Amino acid sequence: MTAEVRVVDYLARELVRSGVGHVFGVGGANIEDLYDSLHATGGVIRTVVAKHEFSAATMADGQARATGRLGVVAVTSGGGALNLLPGLAEAYASRVPVLAFVGQPPTGQEGFGAFQDSSGKAGSFDARELFTPVSRFCARVDAADSVPELLARAVAAAQRDPKGPAVLLLPKDVQQAPVALREPPPAAPPVRTQSRVPDCAVDVLSRAGRVLVIAGEGVASAGARAELADLAQRLGAWVAVTPDAKDVFDNRDARFVGVAGVMGHQNVVRCLRQADACLLVGTRLPALARGGLEQELAGTPLVCIDPEPPFVPGISLRGDLRDTLHALAARLAPGSHPCPDHAGPSPLPTPATPAAQATSYATAVASVEAALPPDAHVFVDAGNAGAGVIHLLPAPRHGRFVVAVGMGGMGYTFGAGIGAALATGQRTYVIAGDGSFFMHGMEVHTAVEHAAPVTFVIFNNNAHAMCATREQLFLGAPHPGNLFRPADIAAGVAGMFPGLDVTRAEDGAQLRQALLRSNACPGPAFVTLDFDPCEIPPFLPFLNIAGRGPAENEETAHERGPIRVG
Repeated sequence: MTAEVRVVDYLARELVRSGVGHVFGVGGANIEDLYDSLHATGGVIRTVVAKHEFSAATMADGQARATGRLGVVAVTSGGGALNLLPGLAEAYASRVPVLAFVGQPPTGQEGFGAFQDSSGKAGSFDARELFTPVSRFCARVDAADSVPELLARAVAAAQRDPKGPAVLLLPKDVQQAPVALREPPPAAPPVRTQSRVPDCAVDVLSRAGRVLVIAGEGVASAGARAELADLAQRLGAWVAVTPDAKDVFDNRDARFVGVAGVMGHQNVVRCLRQADACLLVGTRLPALARGGLEQELAGTPLVCIDPEPPFVPGISLRGDLRDTLHALAARLAPGSHPCPDHAGPSPLPTPATPAAQATSYATAVASVEAALPPDAHVFVDAGNAGAGVIHLLPAPRHGRFVVAVGMGGMGYTFGAGIGAALATGQRTYVIAGDGSFFMHGMEVHTAVEHAAPVTFVIFNNNAHAMCATREQLFLGAPHPGNLFRPADIAAGVAGMFPGLDVTRAEDGAQLRQALLRSNACPGPAFVTLDFDPCEIPPFLPFLNIAGRGPAENEETAHERGPIRVG
């Protein structure tokens, strides 16, 4: 006789079999049965309760980015489900594999005024229509016996290129229903076609005397750092990285020329101007990564290695990234060739006000660099603080450097950093502004509850400074609503969490000392440093208008439109 278990027990069993170690989320009546089964694993799966479902999604996202494994999140129906959406949208846009279990009211109550009904019946909205646009797979589990197949399909979809979220909508009565305990259907073998590199792509690269490689986050996702480095040596190429991929190539290597795009270095522009060919690896080169490079790109032959086609004209080599890198390398002359000389990724000059001299972005980032462990992860939030860190801070040699540019949501890092820290046990720096802290900074509580090795570094300019800077430069004056009364964030956090190591640093030296102290402790720490909201970060659209950028002091339609990231 075939044994039966509850659907939620089956799900927990399969997560254990798959090596899942954490499930992040926020509980509720329509997901409590799943949490009951997860708790019954005896700690094999650790459940982490977030303060908000957005942060639960970013915890799963951060874990996936740090480990390369599937992140898992579980939330209840109604507002809990809706709060999940922006987190899944980031994972969708950034191609991060996340599996989401979303509780639903019992099927017998659908269409009869059920609390938090999202069945699409009797005038309720349909959760499937809500989640489908931000997922690679979305299904409502209407019958217990469909769970094995739907779970297998969801996991496969999340991990297949292009990666992204998969969503299973779980009515409460289906969660409790019995299902036969049998071996899951065999996973379909990965579709691995022989990577073929057309002659035209080989000709473009082999005939080029100077090649600029621009590498993106897809290199990290594919685990292809070694293949990238080998190809760069064979080509004798310069290597630049996109803003969200600083860690895919050693920032201290002689080939490294800097960050591409609006938060990047002029050295990349100079190298592209001299290049005979440009090779994109693991990036489609979206707007933030190509800003300031458009003129040079238009006149340079381009090859792109990525599962999806590039946003700029060129030869597209689609398919498995590592296999394609191997296939291309095999058709090039072996050996390591030096790259041409270049000036190096020198920081852009930025205007400074007298009040900002002591705690400029350059001063603060230098202090972070001096304390950052080589195996630490760095998660950088949106805004002026983020632009400064992306431009100035070298990526750690053996850790991730993560920037969520898919949707650019403020507050992403608080959950994502916790997810990465819990999954890897490595010290993780979360670097964010005060605006991001006020959105999702209460996840500090989650870090304290789970003793996560996270150091929260808050650059506090008492403003939504990127918005205020835009308004000052483009509209003539900042809106008063984006400039805040002074807040002593450190004192508030210290009062809430008496055992937490909290420091309000007065200068770069105190910041460095606080960070070094946090490195030596096993749990979380919290550091703030005050900034002048008038300081302009190394963000090309701002510097162009302020008169410190390399281009003419004229705002373009491109800058006024897509670059509103604050």
